[in-house]
Amino acid sequence: MPTLLHVDSSPLGQVPLSRRLTREFVSRWQSANPDGTVIERDLAAKPIPVIDAAWIAANLTPPKARTPQQNKCLALSTEFAHELLISDEYVIGTPMHNWGPSASLKLWIDQIVRFGETLTLTPEGPRGNLRGKRATFVIAAGQDYRPGSASHSRNFLEPWLRTFFAYLGVAEIRFVFADRARAVRYGQLDPEAFLEPHIGEIDSLFEHEACA
Repeated sequence: MPTLLHVDSSPLGQVPLSRRLTREFVSRWQSANPDGTVIERDLAAKPIPVIDAAWIAANLTPPKARTPQQNKCLALSTEFAHELLISDEYVIGTPMHNWGPSASLKLWIDQIVRFGETLTLTPEGPRGNLRGKRATFVIAAGQDYRPGSASHSRNFLEPWLRTFFAYLGVAEIRFVFADRARAVRYGQLDPEAFLEPHIGEIDSLFEHEACA
């Protein structure tokens, strides 16, 4: 039975465009996988602690040698890592903030770099344990980041996410990039009109799978 991990990170509740689009993705996924399970993770729902010296020391300590206090320090991180490990697929939504991820997504990403969980230390170096997984990222951005646009070179978020999740072993990484969203914010474009082509892009992901 397949499992989808649905992660949202916008701090603006249920209204943001990235959340609208991840919900559309989940709806299509459930239709394609009626016996599947969806794990919901809202990163803005409660504070995620920053990585500190105690967390780093606990992460670098072999699991069997950790103290109860170290396990407590890593408890939320362990929960995050477990969700990634038991899921077959991820859909992760984020706004682009200052050419990078939302603050909560960055905190979550720092928490999921876990030795003995998402990473295995080998003589050749760390090896990602998320092999065989697929990730779809839904990004909402205010400016125009299309190739040839003035802001195209400032899209640091997409290559960063691709690099990071490939490091963890994710082989298939896809993006739904909803840029020029400021037209909605300033009332120049109806939200439904803005979302329509991106919902169509999500539909095409599942149509392609049905034909495969």
